[in-house]
Amino acid sequence: MTNTFTLVAEPGSQNMYFTREFDAPAHRVFRAHIDPQLVPRWLGPRILEMVIDHFDARTGGSYRYRHIDPENKEEYGFFGSFHEVVPDKRIVQTFEFAGMPGCPAIEMMTLEELDDGGRCLLRGTSTYLSVDGRDGMVNSEMESGMAEGYERLDEIVQT
Repeated sequence: MTNTFTLVAEPGSQNMYFTREFDAPAHRVFRAHIDPQLVPRWLGPRILEMVIDHFDARTGGSYRYRHIDPENKEEYGFFGSFHEVVPDKRIVQTFEFAGMPGCPAIEMMTLEELDDGGRCLLRGTSTYLSVDGRDGMVNSEMESGMAEGYERLDEIVQT
């Protein structure tokens, strides 16, 4: 089976759709998304260090974190609110990149058990306020960062 990351951003749409299969049950993948001890171990490219300023992954909670490039010390901040957290099934949150202020997205991620529960499928949708905002994120190398992050997540959920 393949664990290929796919991202679809159709021209003229405010939405991005992404999928990724994992060789792990949904409860492990879910935990890696909400546990502030695990999130820095996989979210984003390997070259960047992640620092969590705040991470309260529950319905009504919020988060703020930074990715730091150790070579040039440049920082990339991200923040948002958790609108719905359903254990092992779904997370709905806002997402905003501090480098593109005023361009938030609402994101929904769902997890579906595959086979006998030893694999799962993550499906996600990000909806931006405008097509330009969505395109700005697509053009920011976000896709390669997400793909690499999910490769790292695959390594974590195996242990």
